[in-house]
Amino acid sequence: MTKSVNGDLRIFTGNANPALAQLICNHLNTDLGKLHVDRFADGEIDVQLLESVRAHDCYIIQPTCPPVNENLMELLIMIDTFKRASAGKITAVVPYFGYARADRKSSPRVPITAKLASNLITKAGAERIMTLDLHAGQIQGFFDIPVDHLRARKVFLDYFADFDRNNLVVVSPDVGGVERARKFAARMDAGLVIIDKRRPKPNEAVVYNVIGDVAGKTAIIFDDIVDTAGTLTTVAQTIKERGAKEIYAASTHGLLSRNAVERINNSAIKKLVITDSLPVRNLGPKVETLSVSYLLADAISRNHNGQSLSDINM
Repeated sequence: MTKSVNGDLRIFTGNANPALAQLICNHLNTDLGKLHVDRFADGEIDVQLLESVRAHDCYIIQPTCPPVNENLMELLIMIDTFKRASAGKITAVVPYFGYARADRKSSPRVPITAKLASNLITKAGAERIMTLDLHAGQIQGFFDIPVDHLRARKVFLDYFADFDRNNLVVVSPDVGGVERARKFAARMDAGLVIIDKRRPKPNEAVVYNVIGDVAGKTAIIFDDIVDTAGTLTTVAQTIKERGAKEIYAASTHGLLSRNAVERINNSAIKKLVITDSLPVRNLGPKVETLSVSYLLADAISRNHNGQSLSDINM
């Protein structure tokens, strides 16, 4: 084993997704660090380290998933706690990075909240961030610290490995996701279909064109986030009308807000596959959750030991 370039490896978690943190620790054959994260009577966040982290290599597992502001603030306070406790190195492991969709000024007089969130994490004292399938790759440039941008593509490739490649197409639900879908299609030896979509308002989608042939084929709609499932179910209905035989969907981050599960249950989608980047919930028979814990554990181990992470994202 390569000699560690840091102090001892320590894994900690907030309240956002402790089950994922425990799975990561299981893969690494280590125990979760002792950290108290609670609330004062007035709702303020109370954090206290219950063990020494001086000079150790510390990883804080905390997706900024709903409730986004609560979990983001927890992360910031935890980072500050570790900094003031003289941790050797602090890495924020944020499997789901909230506010990522606000990555540019899409209209006048709006914020770029992804940049603000990046600044807050950096200023709090994180020295590195590890995240999974950012909504937009350029968000890496919002940080003034190293970013390990991991891909969940491998867990989906394993899931769909036994599908007939001769009758398979991967569908990008919008033009912005074409690169993501193209790479997945290439690894699946499948065709690529692109949806020309417009958003008249947030969480509402209208399909204008389907670029490519889905008739008689098994389709996998491949995306990074499924929120209210409006886009997903609209795209599924469109390609069904164009003759798709079976329709699956795969999305790294299953927010599934509002009536998303009901929409999926009533849609043409046979199965939606998501990951445990967000807490696992019982979402009914059409939604299946795969774990990315081994992927994150491998990345943490490699980073701790000064090894390349390139092989993880192949």
